[in-house]
Amino acid sequence: MPEAPLERTEHGLVPKGDGWFVVNAREAPWSHSKGLGSACFFESQEQRFPQLGFNVNVLTPGDKGAMYHAEGSQEGFLVLAGEGLAIVEGQERPLRPWDYFHCPADTPHVLVATGTEPFVYIAAGRRRPEDEPSRLVYLVDETARKHGAGVAEETTEGRVAYEGVELADGPYRDGDLPDYVNRSTR
Repeated sequence: MPEAPLERTEHGLVPKGDGWFVVNAREAPWSHSKGLGSACFFESQEQRFPQLGFNVNVLTPGDKGAMYHAEGSQEGFLVLAGEGLAIVEGQERPLRPWDYFHCPADTPHVLVATGTEPFVYIAAGRRRPEDEPSRLVYLVDETARKHGAGVAEETTEGRVAYEGVELADGPYRDGDLPDYVNRSTR
């Protein structure tokens, strides 16, 4: 497998074509939102990884990583810094650095930043093949709603669940990653 060339865009370096590559999170594309924090996706919107979604998320205290939902694919979350909660099937589970949250398919969940420092975690999940129907539902849950991470009415529509939320694609913003994560060893 050849190396994929990296192309500089206004949002960061993205792979062009199939192949392996190495890119620093500070040079990759990010998405930023008030209330949903920031996320680094390592891929372009035009060419997503076919088998595995992988991103780094940075939530400021009180931010949520999504709205409370269940989806038809397995996910995993590894906490790198800060403190948060995994709200799973209506239960709160505290998270701290190096905790891993395994989330099987169809398990209702959301992550919320609760500490005083940024909550930084890696999220990885199986990508749904194009010929497989979507199984994504945003569920009503009072525990999630208490943290501002739940919908008032069940929906399968992301535009409804995230009404009023504005995402802005862009480059890495200095300071989003904690200093010890932000240091380069190259």
